[in-house]
Amino acid sequence: MACKNIITIARQFGSGGRQIGEALSKRLDIKCYDRELISIAAKESGIDPEIFNSVDEKAANSLLYSLSMGLYSFSTNYSSGQLPVNDRLYLLQHKIIKQLASQEPCIFVGRCADFVLKDRKDVINIFIYADKDYRIKRAIEKKGVNESKAEQTITKTDKSRANYYNFYSGKKWGLTENYDLCINRTKLTDEQVVDIIVGYLEIIN
Repeated sequence: MACKNIITIARQFGSGGRQIGEALSKRLDIKCYDRELISIAAKESGIDPEIFNSVDEKAANSLLYSLSMGLYSFSTNYSSGQLPVNDRLYLLQHKIIKQLASQEPCIFVGRCADFVLKDRKDVINIFIYADKDYRIKRAIEKKGVNESKAEQTITKTDKSRANYYNFYSGKKWGLTENYDLCINRTKLTDEQVVDIIVGYLEIIN
């Protein structure tokens, strides 16, 4: 099918959200942006991508909290170069996401994309989650860690993503009312999840 929508995918750690985004990208023949956004932001800013990698999807305790509902409305006392690197990355990704969405249908994984694009009518927001045992097993397979470490990683990463989303959007990460489609993929393959998303797109379009 020819995709007419911008699709955002928020995901619990270990639910396979990134892989689902990539599979959906192939099915719909549109681009998927995940960590690619870091590379683009680094290129635009001249900042080492490793620095951005270290703070990706992590909130900073900074003045941006009071500005996040009106981005770029900085007072004359501040410039983006004076902000913590977390905030600089968020602002860059905010701008890049808007630019890319204005060019063609595409997929964004994480990074508050649903909030960034909240004023567009063609955006479909999806949340991918899974049972904890499934996510632990997947983390063990992907990260090569033991069960205890896998559980710690899941808890820490989900908390970090929630704090990031809540901080910059002012909304609650994972709350069903923030998304158009929430999918528990515990008993589903990536392709089956893609089938569900494509079916949903066909219905609403």
